[in-house]
Amino acid sequence: MTSSSADLSALAPYGWDEAWATEFAPYAAKGLLAGRVVRVDRGQCDVVTAGGTLRADTAFVTPHDPLRVVCTGDWVAVEPGGNPRYVRACLPRRTAFVRSTSSKRSEGQILAANVDHAVVAVSLAVELDLGRIERFLALAWESGAQPVVVLTKADLVPDPVTLAHLVEDVEASAPGVPVLTVSALAGDGLDVLVALVGSGTSVLLGQSGAGKSTLANTLLGEDVLDVRAARDVDGKGRHTTTTRNLLPLPGGGVLIDTPGLRGVGLFDAEGGVGQVFSEIEELADGCRFADCAHRSEPGCAVRLAVENGELSVRRLESYRKLVRENQWIVAKTDARLRAEIKKDWKKRGAEGKAAMEAKRGRWE
Repeated sequence: MTSSSADLSALAPYGWDEAWATEFAPYAAKGLLAGRVVRVDRGQCDVVTAGGTLRADTAFVTPHDPLRVVCTGDWVAVEPGGNPRYVRACLPRRTAFVRSTSSKRSEGQILAANVDHAVVAVSLAVELDLGRIERFLALAWESGAQPVVVLTKADLVPDPVTLAHLVEDVEASAPGVPVLTVSALAGDGLDVLVALVGSGTSVLLGQSGAGKSTLANTLLGEDVLDVRAARDVDGKGRHTTTTRNLLPLPGGGVLIDTPGLRGVGLFDAEGGVGQVFSEIEELADGCRFADCAHRSEPGCAVRLAVENGELSVRRLESYRKLVRENQWIVAKTDARLRAEIKKDWKKRGAEGKAAMEAKRGRWE
């Protein structure tokens, strides 16, 4: 058995395939080991290889670009020995889940790489925040992964009619996305999810208190992750997962568990926003003006849909908010776009001032 076929056999449970083997061939010729990053911590990472899991330093592959640092889910080339042992290269990513950082600089933070399914966990123990779900889905679509929404703690909504209405609300906010209801404690509704994550790599996302760790333990078949109860007062949880960990599932596939995300800022996610609000994008094709902002322009098909009850005001406002936020993030690194946005703001301000003056004229 050749070393590449041995790697393919031993690493197959972690997502290794012939395409990865082809990408890795130049590094194999140099005697480096293939492995997948299962955890990153302060310049060090745990890498699973054909010979087992080892600890490696990332100093040689830490670039100035924060989106190119080693992250959980990466496939890497590692030195076969040494103390310390170093990661020498990262293979090109197929997908990457990225959010904006909380800093004022225009930086992104990569949360997981080479993901096939983005599982957005949403607790039914608290009131649904549809806008936050749309935000998660925009990032998921932009990453290149297939999103799925999992409504957890379904046992806390015993009325089937109420539960059905909640699912309908989420489905209306998530076109093209499977919406599942599960109860990890009762074991209800897990079959479809188990089948979905049973192939490829899935990343588990959501706020603290969404039941991610409980759900992950259920999928893993054992209590691997610490679980703490959410606060009764607001349903918020405490951070029980502090790092992103890649774990093999007993039925196949691997799962990346992530810490609860308080902030989910967009980062250059125009395509993802368009996917989440696909019905608005389709309606916009019928607007009289190609650059219609769907506010006061004549012949706006989007506002007509709102007036006719075909599109909710909440949905349109959420769309506007995410488009505006994404434009601002992109504009931080694009001077021309920044100038266009400021020009548009001045134009709207002038229109609003003119409208107010016209009203005063009618009052006087």
